[in-house]
Amino acid sequence: MPDETQAPTITRHLLISGRVQGVCYRASAQAEGERLGLRGWVRNRRNGAVEALVAGAPDAVEAFIAWSRRGPSAARVDRVEVTDAEAPSELGFSVKPTV
Repeated sequence: MPDETQAPTITRHLLISGRVQGVCYRASAQAEGERLGLRGWVRNRRNGAVEALVAGAPDAVEAFIAWSRRGPSAARVDRVEVTDAEAPSELGFSVKPTV
C-alpha cells in the first residue's frame, strides 16, 4: 500500500514578463507562495522579467501559476513561460537578489 503521508510534489520554473518590476510583484509572489505552502523563490531579472521557482503539491503549484498570470493589482503580465525544474534545496519561500 502506498505511503499516503508523502503527498506528491512537482517543481516548476516560471519566467514572467510584462510590467512586473516596481509593482510589488516579488513580495506578492512570496506571500502567495507562503499562503499556498510552497517552497521556492522569486527574483527580478536585469532584463525586466521576474523569475520564480516553485515546488509543492500539484494543485498548489498550479494555483501559483494561475496567480502569476495576474500578479498584484499594479502589475501587467504579458507572458508566463513555465517549464519543469529540479526542486529547490531551501525550505520556505524567499526573495532572491536580482540577476
